Amino acid sequence: MEFIAIIPARYGSTRFPGKPLVLINNKTMVHNVYMQVAKVFDEVWVATDDIRIVNEVESFLGNVVLTKKKHKSGTDRCAEAIEKIQTLKNKTWEVVINIQGDEPFIKTEQLKEIKKCFKSKRTQIATLIKPINNKDDIFNTNKPKVVINKNNEAIYFSRSPIPFLRGVNQTKWVTKHSFFKHIGLYGYRTEVLQEITKLSVSKLEQAESLEQLRWIENGYKIKTAFTEHESISIDTPKDLEKIKQLGLL
Repeated sequence: MEFIAIIPARYGSTRFPGKPLVLINNKTMVHNVYMQVAKVFDEVWVATDDIRIVNEVESFLGNVVLTKKKHKSGTDRCAEAIEKIQTLKNKTWEVVINIQGDEPFIKTEQLKEIKKCFKSKRTQIATLIKPINNKDDIFNTNKPKVVINKNNEAIYFSRSPIPFLRGVNQTKWVTKHSFFKHIGLYGYRTEVLQEITKLSVSKLEQAESLEQLRWIENGYKIKTAFTEHESISIDTPKDLEKIKQLGLL
C-alpha cells in the first residue's frame, strides 16, 4: 500500500504568525516535524500557503507544494496538495496521512499506529485517541473528547465531557468510566479525502467547531487507534515557553 504524508503549514496563524519558521533546537518547527515524519514515511511533503515556508523546506531539501491561502483546515489543504503532487509526480497514493505542522515532538509510534489502521480495507478515515486519566482533561473544552463503538470507530466527538455520567459526582467521573481524548492526527483513503472536502459544512460541525463531525454526519466511518503519548502542539508563543519549561528545548 502506498502512503504519502502531508504536513499542512500555514504562515498566517492569528495566534502565532509565522510559527512554522520558529526555531526549535536550532531547526525550524516545520523542519523538526518533517524529520520525525520521514522516519516512518518514505514520501513526505509540506503543503503551505507562503513562499517563505517553501524556501525553508527547499533549503533542507524537503518536498513542498504551494497551496491556496483560503483553506480553513489542514484537511482542505491536504486535498489540494495531493491533487497537485499526484499530477506533478504522475503517480497515485492510496492513503494520505495528515500531520499537523505545529507538532515537532510527534512520536514515530503514533505515526505507525495510524498507518496500521489501513491494513483493514474497510477503513476510510483514521485518527488517534488517548485514554484520559485526570479530571481536568475531561472538562477542558479545548481538548475534544470522543466516544467509540465496539469496532473502535468514532461515534461522536465533543468539546464537552462525553458520555455524561448521570448521578455521579464529577470528581469521580475519571474512575467510573473510560474517557478518551482526541489526538489530531488523521489518515484518509485518497478518494475519501477528496469526497469529504466537497461536503457542505454540517450543523454538528458548526455547533462544536470540529470538522470531523461533518464526516460522521454524512455517514463516513472514522477508525480510531489508541496511543499513550500526549499531543504536544505549539499554538501560541506561550505554548513555546511551556515547552522550554518542560526541558524539551
